[in-house]
Amino acid sequence: MAVESVRCYCGQARKFLAALPEPLEDSLARLDAAQVTAFMVRHTADAESVWSAKALVTAVRSLLRYLHVDGRIPAPLTGAVPTVAGWRLGSLPRGLESQQVSALLSAPDPETPAGRRDRAVLRVLARLGLRGAEAAALQLSDIDWHSGEIAVRGKGSRIERLPLTSEIGEVLSNYLLEDRPRCSATAVFLTARAPYQALTGACIRAIMGRACERAGLPRLGAHRLRHTLATTILRAGAPLPEVGQVLRHRSQLSTSVYAKVDHEALRSLAQAWPEGGAR
Repeated sequence: MAVESVRCYCGQARKFLAALPEPLEDSLARLDAAQVTAFMVRHTADAESVWSAKALVTAVRSLLRYLHVDGRIPAPLTGAVPTVAGWRLGSLPRGLESQQVSALLSAPDPETPAGRRDRAVLRVLARLGLRGAEAAALQLSDIDWHSGEIAVRGKGSRIERLPLTSEIGEVLSNYLLEDRPRCSATAVFLTARAPYQALTGACIRAIMGRACERAGLPRLGAHRLRHTLATTILRAGAPLPEVGQVLRHRSQLSTSVYAKVDHEALRSLAQAWPEGGAR
């Protein structure tokens, strides 16, 4: 399991435990199905996305399974965790309007090193379509200035190369030369205060959250910028296979959901209704 996935599930498990009254051991000993279901219904309804809700379900089920095996809860309560409905092609990818993207990219404070770092992070997400964890995992050695490429560590530990555009090259070089702390860390994006460490996926989410607040947008995840890039190039006339290449999808099924946002192409498939015009 990827390190970022482990962090995510641990955070969700801690959220469940933190909701129980102290002392914790006594609460666990009295834990019942109604309490578990009530917690899950409340927190899955407040989740930012279906993916977040499903992550909570997985984490709590795993935690309850462990607690029962360890003898700390009286019964196996995994059945009290409701399933979250979510279908691969059941939702429509939602991109941002161009003015919203501009507001988001310019939201961080340009007068501080941390703000300029955040601007660089957001531009990498928006222009390259990286996932948050992928941006956090970028290493100095991943940037090949001579060949104009950048290596990205994607899902399944795959390393793929993307073109280093002049825009991204300039953004990264400015950050590395002027704002990145001088230290032995090898990650591209570092925390702004010592001890300097690589940003995590949670840090990327926090950067997105702050930028959204300053731009007057609802809280969004890094994936919204990825969706925006995909829908933008699709509406510019790129075929679906090209969209899949940009997003580095392993399966065409992952890309097929974007067919639903190309309304003009879908309209061309509509057939005339018998005994009349198209309906």
